[in-house]
Amino acid sequence: MEHIHPATVRRFEARPGQPCEFCRELDPQFLSRRLVDQMVTANRKQTASAHLTEDGYVRHRMLEVRQLTARMPRSAA
Repeated sequence: MEHIHPATVRRFEARPGQPCEFCRELDPQFLSRRLVDQMVTANRKQTASAHLTEDGYVRHRMLEVRQLTARMPRSAA
């Protein structure tokens, strides 16, 4: 029987993913992102923390902030 070290096996595992619909709709440069930065885990909601990479997470959060600031009414001050 061949012995395969667990660390070696885990290095090649791929998490199932799908493109983030939230980012796809709101980011005009979504298709220019690296593929892994577009992906979120398949078994979670389309949230920033579901992104597979830190860059994907940050870009998702930036879109959320931009969306919130666009909705905020301007103060009369």
